[in-house]
Amino acid sequence: MTTLSATDRGDLAEAMLPVAANLAVLVHGDGGPEDVQAALEGLGDAQRNALIIVLAGMVDPDRPMGAVLGWLDFNEHGQQIVPDWNDKTTLRAVAEETEAEADWDGVDLVKVDRWLRGFRVELNRRERVEAILEGFRRGMEYRDLDALSGVKSGTTLTFISRERKAAAARGEDFPDDVLPTLPVRLSESAVIEMRERAARGDTDMEIGLAFNVNPKSVGDIVRGVHYSQYGGPLRAKKSSRASEASRVLFNGGTAGFAKAS
Repeated sequence: MTTLSATDRGDLAEAMLPVAANLAVLVHGDGGPEDVQAALEGLGDAQRNALIIVLAGMVDPDRPMGAVLGWLDFNEHGQQIVPDWNDKTTLRAVAEETEAEADWDGVDLVKVDRWLRGFRVELNRRERVEAILEGFRRGMEYRDLDALSGVKSGTTLTFISRERKAAAARGEDFPDDVLPTLPVRLSESAVIEMRERAARGDTDMEIGLAFNVNPKSVGDIVRGVHYSQYGGPLRAKKSSRASEASRVLFNGGTAGFAKAS
């Protein structure tokens, strides 16, 4: 599909919609393998690619696996099985697990620099992450990187959010200090929920992953540095005043023990 214009791709996807709908009803019980084969026969590579995109677009990524595969009552060996209708794992979660497990190629910093200067360069996933982070270091914002990538607004933010979650799943640190502070405007309800979660003991990292906000900004929000106009329990602000323990230690004593007179 890469050799087609945007208009051609749109027309082709529209033409494949009836084929995709037919496949859906066949697979869900209105036909068998022969019917599926007949529906796919005669399709060229471009049509098959368009069909895959259309079928993917028909699926809600936030739908639980129990609903997605609840109709499937046999396994890969043709044996009868009882579907797990209670599986609440979403398709989105499965996709993120797959990406987290995928091997990354190396990073070509020359390609990254050329991409940031506007050249049309093909980047692998890790290079894209590095290009975005380097863009932030150079003072770019999410909207600048969306424009540079030629994607709709919010795409870069979503990509970085997923990469942060994938890094956390791998037990790796993500350079949150590089990310722009407060890339999105939070609603009052979101701010209050963040503060309530912090009061319950959730870490800034956990809250940040849930709201697509870097942990440093989370700390500022739950202390009332940002969004002071909103309510919710506030964490005590950091104080530069020395604690009792540090004062005792500074004066040559041992914290918790009174000096003999």
